[in-house]
Amino acid sequence: MFKLIYLAFLLFFSQLVHANSYTEEQLVTSTQTYALQELSDQAVSYIEYAAIADNITWLITMSKRLEKYIPDRIEREEFLRTLFYEATRAGLDPQLVLSIIQVESGFKKYAVSHAGARGYMQIMPFWIDAIGQQEHNLFHLRVNLRYGCTILRHYLDKEKGNYFRALGRYNGSLGEAKYPQLVFNKWQTVWHYSNS
Repeated sequence: MFKLIYLAFLLFFSQLVHANSYTEEQLVTSTQTYALQELSDQAVSYIEYAAIADNITWLITMSKRLEKYIPDRIEREEFLRTLFYEATRAGLDPQLVLSIIQVESGFKKYAVSHAGARGYMQIMPFWIDAIGQQEHNLFHLRVNLRYGCTILRHYLDKEKGNYFRALGRYNGSLGEAKYPQLVFNKWQTVWHYSNS
């Protein structure tokens, strides 16, 4: 309930400005260091997942919800373990990241937007120069999730925790309500999770 009130508060009081297009940005040094650490396309192992997760209930619950998008159980669990790990590592709610992916790509690993954004989290190629290395493939599972979570963390920090504005920046639609509201709706309905 508090989340809904907080999100409504943010939505109501967020300052509306003209929409932005995607723009290249320089990330703060701590964010660059975080993103530059070695990446591969290997999914996070159960051991890595267990080191940061309280139990496997989240994995089981989200796996059932994700089945219609990723039918293969092994692929789905690898995706969820990696998403949970990367989101938690960036200080993000994994359900928020699931919501963004549903809105951005519909869980299509090889999705490409009309603007050229790639993969699950629809990462623009210029981010490779900003926070990565030339050999990074934005279609790789872990690379895409690491970039997306790093970028969203950057925007949340830049906007001092204002989800509405951070999501607008992430999508290149700062000041427009449509995209943040789509993500908020998915976050509070489809991907809502409580371990109580």
